[in-house]
Amino acid sequence: MNNNKIYFLEKLNFTLKKVKNLYLFFLLLFVLIITNQSCINPFAPGLVENYLENNILSDQKSIDGLFQNFRYAYMFKDTLVYGELLNDDFRFIFRDFDKGIDESWGREEEMRTTYRLFQATQNIDLYWNDVVNSIGDSVLQDISRGFNLTIIFSATDIISIYGRVNLRISRPNSEAKWKISQWRDESNF
Repeated sequence: MNNNKIYFLEKLNFTLKKVKNLYLFFLLLFVLIITNQSCINPFAPGLVENYLENNILSDQKSIDGLFQNFRYAYMFKDTLVYGELLNDDFRFIFRDFDKGIDESWGREEEMRTTYRLFQATQNIDLYWNDVVNSIGDSVLQDISRGFNLTIIFSATDIISIYGRVNLRISRPNSEAKWKISQWRDESNF
């Protein structure tokens, strides 16, 4: 009988080790599943790997494509797309009517200012009007174009800007993307 007890205790100890290992396995499996599921947001839109393949953005090798991408960047508050519109030597020029002089800033300040604008708004609508003037060649263009811009900060804080923009766009060769080198603002704001 003593051998039976020892056999029974050894079998019980072996069974407990199996249960413990099985318990640890399921606990680890549960933790992995929870960790994996916590990284999935069913309400988030999927990532778009290539904007052009999904016809979201236009081909910036055309001037019209540059303006369509500009509108997209503003409407969807997309600073990545907006940054692709600006040349490294970009200058934004505006008239300071109080001082009676033209002021300007570079690409870095433009990106910061645009980011803050995008963060502060609920909605932005940009509509390009007809091109008033276009002078240049296949690698450098000066374009004057009207626009309507509506910026909605809140239901009671809406700004409408109507004006004209004078853009100098350039590219290194006729096969490259157009980028904005200079933006002279002539809006009513």
